[in-house]
Amino acid sequence: MVVGIGIITLRLHECRSLKGKRKIVKSIINQLRNNFNASVAEIGANDMYQRAEIGVSLVGNTKNFVNSKLDKAFNLVDAMGLAEIIDTEMEIITL
Repeated sequence: MVVGIGIITLRLHECRSLKGKRKIVKSIINQLRNNFNASVAEIGANDMYQRAEIGVSLVGNTKNFVNSKLDKAFNLVDAMGLAEIIDTEMEIITL
C-alpha cells in the first residue's frame, strides 16, 4: 500500500475577509474531492484571509500512480485560477 500526502500553499489576492476566503477554499476542496476521491482539508493559516494551506491524501497500489494523481491534483488547483500557488509539498510513503 502506498500513501501520498500533498500540501498546497495558496495566496488569495482578492480576499478581504474570512468569508471570501472560505468560499474559495471550499470550492477548491470540493473540486479535489470530486475529481480524485481524495481526503482533502484546510490544514493551516486558518486566521489569515489572504493565505490558505490545503492538505490532500491519496492511497494507491503503486508509487507512480499516487505520484501522478498528486501532480494532477496540484495542476487542477492551478488551472482553476482561484488562487496563486505559492508552494507545494509531496511525500509518498510505502507501507
